[in-house]
Amino acid sequence: MKRLNPLRQRLAALGLLAIPMLTFPLLGLPTGDWNGIPASFLYLFGVWAGIILLAAGAAERRGE
Repeated sequence: MKRLNPLRQRLAALGLLAIPMLTFPLLGLPTGDWNGIPASFLYLFGVWAGIILLAAGAAERRGE
Protein backbone atom coordinates (compact mmCIF):
# COMPACT_ATOMS: atom_id res chain seq x y z
CA MET A 1 0.00 0.00 0.00
CA LYS A 2 1.25 3.48 -0.82
CA ARG A 3 2.11 5.56 2.22
CA LEU A 4 0.70 9.08 2.47
CA ASN A 5 3.09 11.97 2.82
CA PRO A 6 3.62 13.34 6.35
CA LEU A 7 1.60 16.52 5.75
CA ARG A 8 -1.48 14.55 4.74
CA GLN A 9 -1.02 12.29 7.75
CA ARG A 10 -0.82 15.26 10.13
CA LEU A 11 -3.88 16.93 8.63
CA ALA A 12 -5.85 13.68 8.73
CA ALA A 13 -4.94 13.21 12.40
CA LEU A 14 -5.96 16.80 13.10
CA GLY A 15 -9.32 16.21 11.42
CA LEU A 16 -9.88 13.05 13.45
CA LEU A 17 -9.06 14.98 16.62
CA ALA A 18 -11.32 17.90 15.67
CA ILE A 19 -14.46 15.88 14.90
CA PRO A 20 -15.11 14.71 18.49
CA MET A 21 -14.23 18.12 19.90
CA LEU A 22 -16.94 19.75 17.79
CA THR A 23 -19.77 17.28 18.43
CA PHE A 24 -22.72 18.02 20.69
CA PRO A 25 -21.68 16.26 23.91
CA LEU A 26 -18.54 18.38 24.22
CA LEU A 27 -20.24 21.52 22.93
CA GLY A 28 -22.86 21.18 25.65
CA LEU A 29 -20.38 20.92 28.54
CA PRO A 30 -19.37 24.59 29.00
CA THR A 31 -21.91 26.53 31.04
CA GLY A 32 -22.08 30.08 32.27
CA ASP A 33 -20.66 33.14 30.62
CA TRP A 34 -17.63 35.39 30.63
CA ASN A 35 -18.27 39.14 30.32
CA GLY A 36 -21.66 38.38 28.80
CA ILE A 37 -20.35 35.90 26.20
CA PRO A 38 -21.72 32.36 26.62
CA ALA A 39 -19.05 29.79 27.47
CA SER A 40 -20.26 27.47 24.70
CA PHE A 41 -19.47 30.18 22.11
CA LEU A 42 -16.02 30.69 23.62
CA TYR A 43 -15.39 26.93 23.50
CA LEU A 44 -16.64 26.59 19.93
CA PHE A 45 -14.61 29.46 18.52
CA GLY A 46 -11.57 28.62 20.66
CA VAL A 47 -11.47 25.05 19.34
CA TRP A 48 -12.08 26.31 15.82
CA ALA A 49 -9.21 28.81 16.06
CA GLY A 50 -6.96 26.14 17.56
CA ILE A 51 -7.67 23.77 14.70
CA ILE A 52 -6.83 26.49 12.18
CA LEU A 53 -3.57 27.32 13.99
CA LEU A 54 -2.54 23.67 14.17
CA ALA A 55 -3.33 23.16 10.47
CA ALA A 56 -1.30 26.26 9.58
CA GLY A 57 1.58 25.01 11.70
CA ALA A 58 1.49 21.61 10.01
CA ALA A 59 1.48 23.23 6.58
CA GLU A 60 4.37 25.57 7.48
CA ARG A 61 6.41 22.67 8.84
CA ARG A 62 6.36 21.16 5.36
CA GLY A 63 8.84 23.80 4.16
CA GLU A 64 11.59 22.54 6.50
